[in-house]
Amino acid sequence: MQQKYNGVLLVLVTTALFALHDAVSKYLIFFFAVPLLVWARYIIYVVIMIVGVAPGMGREMIVTRRPRLMIFRALLLVCVSVFFQNTLKAMPLAEASALIFITPLLVALLAGPMLKEKVRLRTWLATATGFCGVLLIARPGGSVNLIGVGYALATSLCYAFYQILTRKLTDSEPPMRQLFFTAIVGAIAMSFIVPAYWTGAIPTLSQGLLIISLGLTAGIGQFLLIRAFHITAASTVSPLLYFQLVWAMLLGWAIFGQLPDLLTAAGMLVIGASCLSLVLHQPRVHPDMEVDRAP
Repeated sequence: MQQKYNGVLLVLVTTALFALHDAVSKYLIFFFAVPLLVWARYIIYVVIMIVGVAPGMGREMIVTRRPRLMIFRALLLVCVSVFFQNTLKAMPLAEASALIFITPLLVALLAGPMLKEKVRLRTWLATATGFCGVLLIARPGGSVNLIGVGYALATSLCYAFYQILTRKLTDSEPPMRQLFFTAIVGAIAMSFIVPAYWTGAIPTLSQGLLIISLGLTAGIGQFLLIRAFHITAASTVSPLLYFQLVWAMLLGWAIFGQLPDLLTAAGMLVIGASCLSLVLHQPRVHPDMEVDRAP
């Protein structure tokens, strides 16, 4: 029983870290180009992996039998990172976070043709309901930027393909190796892009600390969530992941003075409820794969 409560506490802390990560990203976008922030976050994440994981794994962290799939999967996550940063730039924090939560619906649909899994009627109904929630947020005349909605949907689609590949690689590639590949490939890929966006601006001390915090909150949050799934049943932990929407709404209000209107809030609830209905009925998979989060 104590482990269950510990797992719940870890998830609540983790969702707060993820929401804080997104809020800090949104704040920094006012001062720096998106590619610069994505590059810095990947570099910090690589350092965390090398210091915290490499000594225990050695060559096992990087030697893979499926390098092409591993690299392609990592590049998908680069797209996720860039698209989501642009989503945050164009939309309030809470709404952006809610739209990304349609990813489980897309994964459930794509699992049919790509993983040969049966798509049940419940999945179709949940997906249709979830997209009704999207329409409430992106309704004509609403306060949400439609360009931001487009970025959010592109983020979710890339993230869904990323998670499908994660499932495909689970049997042959340990979780920490997959995490390291996403970090190192992302850092290398963004290193080719970032010079075009470099203006010579040097971050202040406070901005530098906030940039470093991006890698720390993402990395620490990922490890805490993996730990939560190891000590607590997935059926208990998975629904709590949607508490991130609560943190996002609170941080959006506290930092940016943004609160969703009633119809937008209703759309967020519809998306959360439809995704939650799938989470509560999905089969158990490897715990480390359930919590893969874009760095």
